[in-house]
Amino acid sequence: MNIENAQKAVDEWITNHGVRYFNELTNMAQLTEEVGEVARIIARRYGEQSEKESDKNKDLGEELADVLFVVLCLANQTGVDLQKAFDKKLELKARRDHDRHQNNKKLK
Repeated sequence: MNIENAQKAVDEWITNHGVRYFNELTNMAQLTEEVGEVARIIARRYGEQSEKESDKNKDLGEELADVLFVVLCLANQTGVDLQKAFDKKLELKARRDHDRHQNNKKLK
């Protein structure tokens, strides 16, 4: 599924299962909450913090999908074509960062 189709799928889900989109500020708060859940898993599973027994069954993929869902909601409700924006950003990063990363001694 490409990003354009993902945006459409989220919009269809909102239409069929939700009442409406939460407002942008609520979704921004929700995004922050979801990113925090991803950070907790990463910090405890891959970082130096010990993982609590209650966190061991948390699914990182599911939490990342929650982040993506809310990002897609925000894009939909603010009129952002995320596919177009992502493609443009990827092209920019390829031009801007290719030599920078290739020449970065820390990445060797």
